Amino acid sequence: MPDKKILITGATDGIGRETARLLAGENHEIIIHGRSSNRVQSAVSGIKKETGNENVFGEVADFTSLKEVKRLSMKLKNNHDFLDVLLNNAGIINQDYETTVDGFEKTFQVNYLAHFVLTNNLLPLLKESGQGRIVNVTSMIHATSIDMDDLQLQQRYSGSEAYSATKLYNILFTFKLARLLEGSSITCNCFHPGVINTKLLRSNFGNIGGAVSEGAENSVYLAVNPKVSGKSGKYFRNNRVASPTQIAEDKKIQDNLWNKTMNWVGNYLQDYS
Repeated sequence: MPDKKILITGATDGIGRETARLLAGENHEIIIHGRSSNRVQSAVSGIKKETGNENVFGEVADFTSLKEVKRLSMKLKNNHDFLDVLLNNAGIINQDYETTVDGFEKTFQVNYLAHFVLTNNLLPLLKESGQGRIVNVTSMIHATSIDMDDLQLQQRYSGSEAYSATKLYNILFTFKLARLLEGSSITCNCFHPGVINTKLLRSNFGNIGGAVSEGAENSVYLAVNPKVSGKSGKYFRNNRVASPTQIAEDKKIQDNLWNKTMNWVGNYLQDYS
């Protein structure tokens, strides 16, 4: 029997795929998410072959459509009784301001809104685990300020600033959700995976950074290491609790962002009543 059931978003290449490979090699059941059916199936078959683990499966959803995110969460809820780990890894940098079918700036939706919807919709499955973990991938280059009136940077857009902003939003989301989950069996943490030479980094910042395996090892640590059990609402760097920018700790900002987000995406949250 597999040890844990783990869903990894954006796991067809880079840190996500390597994380999936490492965890599959540790006998966990892995659900690989991606936006391309061909790439998902290629990752699934490749990881099965590389690890000998047949409990590797794929799910397809384009995060530029919140309808698809909801469909994915409903499918998972219908097909699974529990989920041990949700690793929110998917991320993009969009150099030009572009809106999705839902009317949101693309980086904002893919990096932040989609994971907000998916995570909230999968809480019942994580509760059934008895020891569910939510792990959000963020970055040490998360923004150090926030404009609550222009969260999508419509007034001053740049790709790198949009990326940094969404990584701050993911930390604020992590801390707020951890507070809401206090007393439950679910923990919620986030981490900086390191400066890793991924396709995203190369295409936007040049050929720099460490090996993909380095970032994946940090992902694996937060996902399954017993040392993290019971820890929640933390930001990690190099497998240690660290301090993000000061405003990330501001509960009023966390609450404000949460409430704004709920107003935007409430229609895509499942009703479990």
